[in-house]
Amino acid sequence: QVQLVESGGGLVQAGESLRLSCVASGASGSIFSIPSMGWYRQAPGKQRDLVAHIYRDGTTTYADSVKGRFTISRDNGKNTVYLQMNSLKPEDTAVYYCRYVSGRIYWGQGTQVTVSS
Repeated sequence: QVQLVESGGGLVQAGESLRLSCVASGASGSIFSIPSMGWYRQAPGKQRDLVAHIYRDGTTTYADSVKGRFTISRDNGKNTVYLQMNSLKPEDTAVYYCRYVSGRIYWGQGTQVTVSS
């Protein structure tokens, strides 16, 4: 079983930056394999949507709305995935969830990001 813990969310003004972290523990840590991981977000009353994803070979994808502003990266030694969010906009306000894929799909509890104008 894999446990994911997100952190780094908070309240910021438009134009500021945040960095989210997701630490994975469990199977991936014990066998030293590289999973496919990503970040999703869900605003109140809306569906959960893809923000960014990093595949096992390091290839990345981004939602059109965050291209050029957000960057996903990982530290394999720390079993951690990051989401650097720059030039934040009020429409980025949502709960951000870490997603882990390795045979089965796992989700973190989420971290709140609120961007005020």
